[in-house]
Amino acid sequence: MRIRTLPEYHAAYQQSVENPAAFWGACAEPFTWRKKWTSVLGGEFSPAGRSTWFEGARLNLTENCLDRHLATRGNKLALIFEPNDSKTRHQRFTYRELHQQVCQFANVLLNNGVEKGDRIIIYMPMIPQLAVAVLACARIGAVHSVVFAGFSATAIADRVQDAEATYVITADGLNRGAKQIPVKSVVDEALTTCPAVRRVVVVEHLGWPVLMQAGRDVWYHDEAKNAALTCPAEEMKAEDPLFILYTSGSTGKPKGVVHSQAGYMVWADFTFRNVFQVEENDVHWCTADIGWVTGHTYGLYGPLLAGSTSLLFEGVPTYPDAGRFWEVIDKHHVSIFYTAPTAIRSLMALPLDNVLSYSLSSLRILGSVGEPINEEAWHWYDQHIGKSRCPIVDTWWQTETGGIMISALAGITPSVPARAGLPLPGVQPVLLAQDGTEIAGNDQEGYLAIKASWPGIIRTTWGDHERARQTYFTPYPGYYFTGDGARRDADGLYRIIGRVDDVINVSGHRFGTAEIENAINQNEHVVESAVVGYPHDVKGQGIYAYVICRDGLPTSAADRTIFEASIIETVVAEIGKIAKPDKIQLVSGLPKTRSGKIMRRILRKIAEGETESLGDVTTLLDPAVVAEIVAGRK
Repeated sequence: MRIRTLPEYHAAYQQSVENPAAFWGACAEPFTWRKKWTSVLGGEFSPAGRSTWFEGARLNLTENCLDRHLATRGNKLALIFEPNDSKTRHQRFTYRELHQQVCQFANVLLNNGVEKGDRIIIYMPMIPQLAVAVLACARIGAVHSVVFAGFSATAIADRVQDAEATYVITADGLNRGAKQIPVKSVVDEALTTCPAVRRVVVVEHLGWPVLMQAGRDVWYHDEAKNAALTCPAEEMKAEDPLFILYTSGSTGKPKGVVHSQAGYMVWADFTFRNVFQVEENDVHWCTADIGWVTGHTYGLYGPLLAGSTSLLFEGVPTYPDAGRFWEVIDKHHVSIFYTAPTAIRSLMALPLDNVLSYSLSSLRILGSVGEPINEEAWHWYDQHIGKSRCPIVDTWWQTETGGIMISALAGITPSVPARAGLPLPGVQPVLLAQDGTEIAGNDQEGYLAIKASWPGIIRTTWGDHERARQTYFTPYPGYYFTGDGARRDADGLYRIIGRVDDVINVSGHRFGTAEIENAINQNEHVVESAVVGYPHDVKGQGIYAYVICRDGLPTSAADRTIFEASIIETVVAEIGKIAKPDKIQLVSGLPKTRSGKIMRRILRKIAEGETESLGDVTTLLDPAVVAEIVAGRK
């Protein structure tokens, strides 16, 4: 279904709420189904936190991404790959060529023993083979779990073990700006604690010599020589797992968010077409790595389901210079550009000449994702990138929602700076008071929750459904709890105002405070730590760590610097560079209640500089520690 006018939006929204089965049944009709569904929607949020979509249906997602387009779009570009080095030639793949590549990779996996339902960890750079590998897994019914190629060996091992993965797909190395990273060696380190992994398929990218473990590791190019270019698509049930994507929560252990086949497919297609108002000749560029859910839904699955052209970019926005994004847009005639506020803020801080050197005349839609975009960045984006003629969609959604939930539909529904906008059809947001009662009317603020299921909703957390139930459906029974606070303005538009749980949103990447604390506490010189988020001009939120030293506070500035560097090294080793603290304050103690609970509310206010509004601290176990922390604030 494609919504093209504001009245059509209101009509679609009303139908989606009043008769969701009829609405989503109609949206699903155009897809290729091996067998139609017996019911569109089943289950409920409470008490089990389970819902099903298109129960009884049989399908294969890649048939809908690839096969069904071959007759009419076989020679149309499906993927454009822009490499890290601007002097290296780009690559293009038509739908027919991509179909062959996916079938060949699928046969390589089958020839190496992969079976339907096996979990495969993918740890790769943003190269075409990453997209091909993901689709190849879906082709044969294997469950893919992409891990961003910036996470540490420990983080990979945790995910391999949690998913009980028996296969890994990786590459020899990757380019990221001026850096080259030995990807395979990170995987090798991770797998020293993962003996259940039977095979590692290695894609040659940089031509580096790497250690290949006999009996376990194989080169993809060697295996592909004997792999056919056709591969039957495995028939999957609607509710079979499609992928696991690990995301942080309020505990130290990352949770494996599971999305299923049919519901995710319908949601990815519907949201992509309508939010971005996609036309046949569009070139869509989602700058997110496929290691994140944004890359899954709007870099790969959504565009391919819609028969669109998607651009994959290996590099970074500032290499070889800060005009790289804009150079790529002009080079490939990108018409839809979807990026993160962090990237926008970092580029707007640099000389405007980096933008003015490029035309950007091909652009017609701009998007923002990962965190709320502030007004200053919104206006810069609008004026200098969109030339005040491109609608901006400021999209709110989560890994767990599968796709966009609240956003303007480009050029159709209202787009206001610092507002996500109106809910998409099928999404019923509510604001809740702390006691769980709904807050009615506009000009109101509360906890953001969703009161009915939608096709892209999280199905479970891998191997631990109770964790999903407790995290999303127990805090407010009968609702999906987002963990975000929101405000509904006078016009009914939603503004997201940040996390209300122990999760920090750093450049659109969510990290549980406990996850980072657990990493810091691995340092042999650390007794205890507490981590909070604080406002950051570029990242949105930065990571502020309060750390108690085992041997007392270092006496010299040099010793402090060495100690703080060792903490950062520990976090990088345990999680990755993207989780390293921005500020580290060494303290002799932490503000705790008499029961031992750390008062992060106080630490958050200190990190934010709100030291005059800490509230009553006299009930703490040691009130004097608060004054000491305030005095030492960075």
